[in-house]
Amino acid sequence: MKVKKSLFGVARAFPSLLMMEETRGLGKTIYKQWGGAGNTLKILGKAVSGGDGLISNLKNLARFKVGRIVPNMIVGMWESFPDREAIVDGDKRYTFGAMKGRVFRLANALKAMGVQPREAVAVMVYNSAEFLEVFWGVSLIGGTMPFVNFHLKGEELATTINLRQPKVLFFDAEFLPEITAVKDELAYVERFVVVGAEVVPEGMIDYEELIASNADSWPDVNFIVALNPYTGGTTGTPKSSNFFDSVGYMLTDLAEPPRVDLKSFLKLNIRAFGFFYYYGGTEIFDPVGDNIRSLIVTPLYHAGTIAGWAPFILMGATAVVMRKFDPEEFLRLIQEERINWTFVAPTILQRVLALPEEVKAKYDLSSMHSIICAAAPCPPRVKRDINELFKRQGAVVPVFNEYYGSAETAMVTVLLPEDYLENPKRIESVGKARCGDMRILREAGGWAAPGEVGKVMSRSATTVSLRYPGSEHKLHESLVIIDGEEWFDDGLLGYVDDDGFLFLTGREKEMIITGGVNLYPAEIEAVLLLQEAVFDAAAIRIPHPDLGEVPLACVQLHQGKNASEEEIIEFCKEQGLHGYKVPARVDFFDELPRHIDGKIIKRELEALYWKDVQAGG
Repeated sequence: MKVKKSLFGVARAFPSLLMMEETRGLGKTIYKQWGGAGNTLKILGKAVSGGDGLISNLKNLARFKVGRIVPNMIVGMWESFPDREAIVDGDKRYTFGAMKGRVFRLANALKAMGVQPREAVAVMVYNSAEFLEVFWGVSLIGGTMPFVNFHLKGEELATTINLRQPKVLFFDAEFLPEITAVKDELAYVERFVVVGAEVVPEGMIDYEELIASNADSWPDVNFIVALNPYTGGTTGTPKSSNFFDSVGYMLTDLAEPPRVDLKSFLKLNIRAFGFFYYYGGTEIFDPVGDNIRSLIVTPLYHAGTIAGWAPFILMGATAVVMRKFDPEEFLRLIQEERINWTFVAPTILQRVLALPEEVKAKYDLSSMHSIICAAAPCPPRVKRDINELFKRQGAVVPVFNEYYGSAETAMVTVLLPEDYLENPKRIESVGKARCGDMRILREAGGWAAPGEVGKVMSRSATTVSLRYPGSEHKLHESLVIIDGEEWFDDGLLGYVDDDGFLFLTGREKEMIITGGVNLYPAEIEAVLLLQEAVFDAAAIRIPHPDLGEVPLACVQLHQGKNASEEEIIEFCKEQGLHGYKVPARVDFFDELPRHIDGKIIKRELEALYWKDVQAGG
């Protein structure tokens, strides 16, 4: 279905859009974060006047070809807060006024390099001001920005970069050995730009020299939202996810149309951005800048981290970046930088909680309002303990928030403090569908009843626009048509309660089938993590001569604590596991392998036990 944009179509949808809680909440959030009526009117005025003049831009708006309207609004926001801190990166502190000049110079440099609309500019850098500057520079000229995982090496790195055929590659000087090793395989890259190098190799370009050598005037704008994360790649080569179409379709003619009607697409988009409101955007005010101050600790290349820097993109928030995560530095920055918003993976919270009590007691954490957690299952004990720690150190509200989503779906469900304060059982869930649609599909077909485990199916602004640039043939693997509607299957299993709260039980590929009985690893892991000596745990399948496969508990103990296999198995029985659900064995590990997004890499663990079977032994 080709969706036609028109002012008439939006007008028809407007009354129903206005009835949505998310519409009103998002509008109120923008109004508050932009500083009230005066600034809001000024920013909106810049959107329709800008450099082209009011009449020209009103004509663009009538044709729904927004041209410069959206970038005018964004730059107008920067100009409205010229002295507000935009990016804090170690010793570098850029105001929005200073950032504007650097972004314009970078955008003009990319245009001079010949980057055309929808062409890719790849980025492989640590969390830094440079990542955020490149994002804006690429967005202004209509390019796309693949976020390259800086942990990749060799053939996997080359394959991932080539997938998007980037014309320019920005990379951190620390990755010179990795890029040099595959440089000849990167057939599409014409320019290599090095960030932070003392000496730039011949044939490459220094980042700061590139910025300094270009003008800070308005670039030739072809605006698109350049967001282009890859999937996690925990089960194979990462795929490229096109947020630039789902976010940008109503903003530019460069974006591809969604596969739903205009009204449905607008509703899904408003719901997608509703998280600003749900996570407290109308309540968060820094006493100095009067805005959101977000601490970015997970890698910027990870799709989930967008929840951490989205306020910087749309709300004029201050982005404070950590180059590499350190648990005590995390607490110190919350205190010193007055942080009130952050995105984390569960392992970050676990490492913070594992700090010595005297270290945790040193820091004033009263500024924190919203810790947003996702990317992997978070043990309920960790959720409760992080709330207790922040409350003890000054936070005035419960800080733990959560969502379920992926690189393809963005946010779908949302868990808020008010949910689990009303019903403590809900803290074991990942919330209910607020930013998209979610239902449970029975294995035999048909929608499941509350309490019935099945496949978690999602439908969001990003899934209805989903494409895999460079891997288009893989799109059909996850999209399913049910009752005439398109749903995304992320491979997760779970159930909803009577109130619609989602409880995840594991991944379909990780399900353990013992003697024909389905066992869900998440249920076993939840019990293991209740044992006071257990720091981390994973339930995996191992071969069994009669039953086919049985559960094994892979356990990492807290430093300085002890527990035997017999004690852990007995504890599982005491907590209600019975029959095949009780681990057949417990093996102890110094550290369990985790992907950078926090997910345990179970294939590495299972390979230790299945290699003889797979080899025919």
